[in-house]
Amino acid sequence: MTATTHTVPPALSARRRWTILAVCCLSMFLVGLDTTIVNVGLPAIGRGLDVDTRHLEWIVDAYTLVLASCLISSGALADRFGRRRVFQYGLAAFGAASLLCALAPSAGVLIAGRALQGIGASMLSPVALAIVVNAMPDPKERAQAIGIWASVFGLSMAAGPVTGGALLAALDWRALFWINTPVIAAALLLSAVLVPESRAQHTRRPDLPGQVLLTMLLAAVVGVLIEGPHIGWTSPMALTGYAAAVLAAAGFVRVESRRREPLMDLRLFTRPAFSAAVVGAVTVFVALNTTLLLNTLYLQHTRQWTPLAAGVATLPLALGATLCAPFSGRMVGRSGPRLPLLLAGGFITVGGLCLTRLTAHTSVLLLLTSYAFIGIGFGFANAPLTNTAVNGLPPARAGVAGAVTSTARQLGAALGIALAGALVADTTPTGLAHASRPGWILVAACGVLLLTIARTSRPKPAVDTERASAATR
Repeated sequence: MTATTHTVPPALSARRRWTILAVCCLSMFLVGLDTTIVNVGLPAIGRGLDVDTRHLEWIVDAYTLVLASCLISSGALADRFGRRRVFQYGLAAFGAASLLCALAPSAGVLIAGRALQGIGASMLSPVALAIVVNAMPDPKERAQAIGIWASVFGLSMAAGPVTGGALLAALDWRALFWINTPVIAAALLLSAVLVPESRAQHTRRPDLPGQVLLTMLLAAVVGVLIEGPHIGWTSPMALTGYAAAVLAAAGFVRVESRRREPLMDLRLFTRPAFSAAVVGAVTVFVALNTTLLLNTLYLQHTRQWTPLAAGVATLPLALGATLCAPFSGRMVGRSGPRLPLLLAGGFITVGGLCLTRLTAHTSVLLLLTSYAFIGIGFGFANAPLTNTAVNGLPPARAGVAGAVTSTARQLGAALGIALAGALVADTTPTGLAHASRPGWILVAACGVLLLTIARTSRPKPAVDTERASAATR
């Protein structure tokens, strides 16, 4: 993707520029919300469609897997064919898929609908930011817009369980998807009226082999994690999955290293700071999504809480993420990524350790404290990881770096759901608390890994608003 090589935008009034930002943030909010809103509704979906934990994991991961696979390609298509056009196609696809999910008569149809949602969402997240960058040529104003954008993303991820719980209390699980329809309709209308068309001056060629191999790789890895507890980790089918993952990875590296314009520039991974940032992005979202899934299953199955109560329990997480994200951005600009990454790793580690002795009667205060610590850690993590990914890169490569880290976040979300689901698969409600303890150890381990990454971060990086704007993609 080439967020930094865009066409010269027409002069737009300040009111219109900020309205464009609002429209694009609306789409970003939907993408993040649908990554987590379904979590709190999983028990209700399971009862409504009579499916087990394995199918519930696929309902969540079908969305994140496809989204992770298609992010980079969607950005490249938008640069070539027009960002507003692809943005509107994404809105339409997301809306149609949401209707399919809301009307799904079976788990298979719902999983297919979630995959289609992922395709639509991949056309929204990177493309909407490119529209914002194109509409705001002033670096200071653009930096403000990027800060708002990042805050909306963090808020949407954390607000999903609360919103889902409220919808389930008032209606049923199908409302989790109906809610998207009026928002999509409004965004389509506003984008047609207010958003100008733009294209990149230099467009990259489509990389179909790389796209197919990346999708195969992600699907094989996550598929084995989800199906492993049911089919056996050493069964012929599982061994076939391992082989498919290895072959897809080898094929992807071979194909991408030989293309002039690859889907993913593997040379970026020769930079230790960039590789650390990608690992960090995966790590943070593994911790977040492990927390959200274990919280939902534990509170609703073991403690018999309502979906609304389970969603409200994540409010400390949402508040921590929302309040700390702006502080993190200012800290990165002032002294570099190391301090906020240390804070992120420390809070996530402590949050996970709080629940490593979880029982069916663990104090609610301890639960809320743990969620608050994890939310604070999540809030402090995003800005320094983005900064670390692009620090030292030329602006022309920052857009690709940002796209890779965005893909890493969604991969982390899918892995978190798969790992947490594997731990509690086929567990009775009374045994779920004990079975989930390794999951909280995993969350703490994610925090420790972030602390390690923080030690490799530069204390005082050069600030480049062009890189920062492209990287948020």
